[in-house]
Amino acid sequence: MPRADLIREAERQMVICNSCRYCEGYCAVFPAMELRRTFASSDLVYLANLCFDCRDCYYACQYAPPHEFAVNVPKVFAELRAETYGDYAWPRILAGLFKRPGLAVGLVVGACIAVVLFLVLTLRGQSALFSTHIGDGSFYQVVPYAAMVLPALAVTLYGLVVLMSGTVRFWRNTNSGLADVIDLRALVRATQDAFGLRYMTGGGAGCNYPGAGFSQVRRWLHHLVFYGFLLDLASTTAAAVYDHLLGRAAPYPLLSLPVLLGTVGGIALLLGSGGLFYLKYRSDKDPAEQRMLGMDVAFLAVLFLTALTGLLLLGLRDTPAMGTLLAVHLGVVAALFITAPYGKFVHLFYRYAALVRNSIEQARN
Repeated sequence: MPRADLIREAERQMVICNSCRYCEGYCAVFPAMELRRTFASSDLVYLANLCFDCRDCYYACQYAPPHEFAVNVPKVFAELRAETYGDYAWPRILAGLFKRPGLAVGLVVGACIAVVLFLVLTLRGQSALFSTHIGDGSFYQVVPYAAMVLPALAVTLYGLVVLMSGTVRFWRNTNSGLADVIDLRALVRATQDAFGLRYMTGGGAGCNYPGAGFSQVRRWLHHLVFYGFLLDLASTTAAAVYDHLLGRAAPYPLLSLPVLLGTVGGIALLLGSGGLFYLKYRSDKDPAEQRMLGMDVAFLAVLFLTALTGLLLLGLRDTPAMGTLLAVHLGVVAALFITAPYGKFVHLFYRYAALVRNSIEQARN
């Protein structure tokens, strides 16, 4: 559970907000808050994960610092999220990765790239990395098919198990039951809210991000990251269909479905993650929490590297640089999925669960 002093501080701020209610139109947090008169730890964890950090409430609040009430909802909720991410991590020994996310991600990225390069050099020789490979199956001349696919499946399955385990604990610990999960209308509403990033519009004019001015830029950059990532997953799926059902080995022509999906997705991911990194750099640090900021930057960095190395691999796949780029790209992708259950990626699962619960609560009230 989060620290007792943090729970008390979050409760104090919610009591003040519940008395004021000026910000009730900004996002889902405040209507959900108004359904409560007291705030248990489970309520505060739920509300914290319902927050999209749009910061509209911070800049509108008459009780924000330097007022003596020192209400700073985005910061205290970010602290709560950082605490609960570690609480729900499995195995517990790896929860420490949430405390130094930048260092952890940097070490994992470096280690994964080094391991892939070492294995290719050792098992395939220098020619695999530095020679030109052209034609069907040329990627597999650098990294064999089984070595490319089986570890990826193992890491992905492990990550999904860890993420679903944490989400189930989050759901139970926020006083939600199994019967709530089968509320299809709530699932549909929550999915619409999630895919549309509805609560990143603040009161309608956008987030107060990176500063006090209203802007929709953060929302659109999130869209680029989210849908770019989905397009890249679709590209991988299409490539699997080409390989297993059509018998066509990678790499594929530029106008093929896997390449088109991957190119559009990679560009969107590159622009979105780069843009969000720039906004983070320019953002007001007063409503921010250091650990969460570190998670954001680390996650954006590995997404940016994934997109960049993938696009470079596409552009230079018919040159001697292909072997090295393929090894580096596979190392970065491995690092992305290895660190996903222990970094900012977990917010997709907990925030979606919070949106489902919010849809259920609003329908019942």
